[in-house]
Amino acid sequence: MRKVLIMAAALMVSLPFAKAQDTVAVKPSTKSSIKVYGFVRNYLTFDSRKTYTVVGGEYNMLPYDVDRVDGVDLNDVAAMQMQALTSRIGVAITGPMVLGWETSGKLEGDFGGFGTNNTVLRLRLAYVKLQKEGRELLMGQDWHPLSGDIMPEVLGMAAGAPFRPHSRTPQIRATRYWGALGCSAALLWQLQYMNNGPESATSLTSVASLDFARHALWPEAFLGFNFRQGGWYTQLGVDAQLLRPRTHAVVEGVARRVDETVASLTPTLYAQYVDGSWAVKFRTLLAQNTSHLNQLVGYGIAGVEPDGSYRYAPINASISYLNIAYGKRVRANLFLGYMKNLGANEDLHDFGEGDFHIYMKGGNIFTHLNSVYRIAPSISYNLPQFNVGLEYEWTACTFGDLASDGSILLNDHLHQVSNHRVCVLVKYNF
Repeated sequence: MRKVLIMAAALMVSLPFAKAQDTVAVKPSTKSSIKVYGFVRNYLTFDSRKTYTVVGGEYNMLPYDVDRVDGVDLNDVAAMQMQALTSRIGVAITGPMVLGWETSGKLEGDFGGFGTNNTVLRLRLAYVKLQKEGRELLMGQDWHPLSGDIMPEVLGMAAGAPFRPHSRTPQIRATRYWGALGCSAALLWQLQYMNNGPESATSLTSVASLDFARHALWPEAFLGFNFRQGGWYTQLGVDAQLLRPRTHAVVEGVARRVDETVASLTPTLYAQYVDGSWAVKFRTLLAQNTSHLNQLVGYGIAGVEPDGSYRYAPINASISYLNIAYGKRVRANLFLGYMKNLGANEDLHDFGEGDFHIYMKGGNIFTHLNSVYRIAPSISYNLPQFNVGLEYEWTACTFGDLASDGSILLNDHLHQVSNHRVCVLVKYNF
C-alpha cells in the first residue's frame, strides 16, 4: 500500500505532466478571460419500487430489499416526482502564461446539496490547471480519476452509478503523454464522497465520515497508464486507499489509543472507441472498499486483538459496465451494468449468531447484497442549446443470507427485487 502511494508521489514530482484526453487546449495569452456556462435541467421520474436515492431522489442507486410486515412488502411502493436541483452554473477561466505554462481554472456548482432550508448551492468543481508541451498539472476539486469525463451517455443523473465509479474530490493530479502513450498519477482527499466506518470507540454502528480517511494521514493514490490514438482511448490503472476506522477503543471501561488500518487496492481497465456517430465505452473493476466512489463495496471486522483493536478485511466485488451509443441529433443509447459481491479474502469476526459488522455505503441496508444487474435503453433529441430525452432503467438486485466471508450464501433464501424507472429529461444549455 505505502509503496503504491510513494510511487504515485514520486511520479508526480519527477515527471513533466500533460494534457488529459478530454482537455481543451488553452491558447497562450497575457490576459485572463472568463466564460460563464451551464444549463437548466429538469427530470421527471417514475419508480415502480422504493429505491435508495440521493439528491432529492434524482440520483438513483438500487431498489430496497423486501421489508415484509404481516405479509405486505412495505417497499413495494411506486413514486413519481419532478425536480430541477441539478441545474448547473459554472465559470471557465483562461489565464495568462506563467513561466511558460498555460493556465486555466474552473469553478462550478449546482443546487443538489441539502440543508435546513431544503436545497442549497453545492460545489462541484474548483481547480486550477497548468499545461505545457504535453504535460498537465491539476490542483483542486475535480472528478476522481476513475470517474472523469469518460462516462456513459445515460440520461439519469447518476451517470451509470453504482456500476461506474462516481466522485468529485480534492486532488493533485498530473499526466504526461509521449505521443499516443501516457501516464497519470493522483493524490486524493475525501470531501463530499466518504467511506463508512464505526460510529465511535464504543459503537460499531455504520456511519459515513471524513475522519476515517483523514486520520490515516496517507491520501488515496491513483496510478494509470493510457493509450490514445484515433478514436481509441484505453487506460489500465490501480487505485490504492488506506483508512483508519478508529483511533481509540474502550477495554474494560478504560479508553486506549489503537492503531487500526484497512488497506485496499482496486485495479481497473477502461476502453472506449468513438467514430462518427458511434461510441462504445467499457469499464471493469476488481473493486475493494469503493463505497466512497458510490459503489456498494465496503469492508468488515475480521478479528479482535488483545488490546481491543480490530483487524479489518476489505470486501471484493466485480463491477463492470458497457455503453453503446449511436446517432447525432437523434441519439440512441444502451447501458448494461453488472456487479457481483465476491466477499473478503478471509472470514469476518462473528460477534454472536452471525453478527458480522460490515461498513459500506448506505450503512447496513445493502450488506446482504449478492449481485446487481441494470439495463437502461434511452433515446434523445439534441440541439446545441436544447436536449430532450426518454430513458427506461431496469435494475434488479439479488439478496440473501450473509456468509462468514461477507459474500452471500446461494441457498433457498436468495431472492430478487427489481425497480422499473422511467426518466424524462428536458435541458436548456447556455
